[in-house]
Amino acid sequence: MPMIDADGCLLNVSVEGRDGGPTLMLSNSLGCTLQMWEPQMKALTQVFRVIRYDRRGHGKSSVPPGPYTMERFGRDVLAILDDLNIEKVHWCGLSMGGMAGQWLGANAPERMGKLILANTSCYYPDPTNWHNRIKAVKEGGIAAVADAVIAGWLTQDFREREPEITAKMKSMLLASPVEGYLACCEALSTLDQRALLPKIKSPTLVIAGRHDMATPISAAELIRSNIPGASMTIIDAAHISNVEQPHAFTDAVVGFLTQR
Repeated sequence: MPMIDADGCLLNVSVEGRDGGPTLMLSNSLGCTLQMWEPQMKALTQVFRVIRYDRRGHGKSSVPPGPYTMERFGRDVLAILDDLNIEKVHWCGLSMGGMAGQWLGANAPERMGKLILANTSCYYPDPTNWHNRIKAVKEGGIAAVADAVIAGWLTQDFREREPEITAKMKSMLLASPVEGYLACCEALSTLDQRALLPKIKSPTLVIAGRHDMATPISAAELIRSNIPGASMTIIDAAHISNVEQPHAFTDAVVGFLTQR
């Protein structure tokens, strides 16, 4: 896995899959590493060259001091593409990854093919939840919020049915560098990308989770209705829908990206 320099921040990047195939870039949720996409990798690498990466402040990437911004996350992606000498990619981002995708779709349209924005939002009208989470993590570390976060990521039914997968997701969250996690939460507390959406010209699929309380269907509908020509699909899952319903998620992604 190469480490790619984005304005002094080293980003952990993985490139796998079909040489000469179209390129798909995957972007993670807050508190996740590129490992969150494992359920999709076998299927996706048969069709695409797949780029995954750890966002700054996460995983094996550097943890520069905050504040971070959506523009910074978007420019990190462009630095990765420039370093790999890749002109254009399809994009699939979940939660924070979807927010970065909105910024890229509006500000770097020539680099984006099709966009998939999953379990995400463009705007938080009330930042109280983020302020509360920042306070809790500053006082008690990520362990202080881990159970509540996991309850939002995966439905109770899934957590009871798949305790090993649930434990693995919780371990990933708990391993997040606290400073990087907090800097990302700060960026989310001021999120408002509503003005960007009408500028997005890429064919766009919005994926929503039926049981997602973090970014509910209403948030997905706000995005879909403001991006020209965007479509939406709803998956029977909570926030991390690609883990809870891996087959339905993969089918939606491959179907959308391969249709003419």
